[in-house]
Amino acid sequence: MRHHPVEDVSHLPTSGFGSVSPIWWGTLGFVALEGSGFALAAGAYLYLRQVNPQWPIAVAPPNHWPGTIMLVVLLISLWPNALAERAAREEHLGRVRLWLIVMSILGIVAVAIRGWEFAHLNVRWDANAYGSIVWFILGLHATHLITDLGDTLVLTALMFTRHVTGKRYSDVSDNAFYWYFVVASWIPLYALLYGVPQL
Repeated sequence: MRHHPVEDVSHLPTSGFGSVSPIWWGTLGFVALEGSGFALAAGAYLYLRQVNPQWPIAVAPPNHWPGTIMLVVLLISLWPNALAERAAREEHLGRVRLWLIVMSILGIVAVAIRGWEFAHLNVRWDANAYGSIVWFILGLHATHLITDLGDTLVLTALMFTRHVTGKRYSDVSDNAFYWYFVVASWIPLYALLYGVPQL
């Protein structure tokens, strides 16, 4: 039996941005799943707050400065993140390299701040229910920070090799999309962890 092509699609692009890219849909799925995880963790925190008359339990409220500095750094990072995404969509290699380097540095700074933040919670993870849920929520968000930092570092390295293709530019755009989620998720978590204990 002879096969006849129905249509020649060789002229179509091999990569795309946003909803055209399957990776974008995968990232959106991760965001939905991980956002649900944050919501469940926040629900557990609020439940424990409700059933314990003293909150935090037997300790002073956490030092808010590490979390506040984290919030400021993450909000500042939105600007170079947007510039990296724009450069990727324009396939401007020089600007992509520049803004990925900036985002890599900001990612390293954010992870370092998170380490400092853990050291100033005034409670161990195994001290009580309050300590456990706070460490869990911070650890959950730290996982996202580290994951995106790893992805950014790999993309930055790839952009200095011969493997720069349209697909790599699309990957930079998808990575920027995920970083928006990392930043957006920290805003309510910051209010939860540092605002609720002061109420």
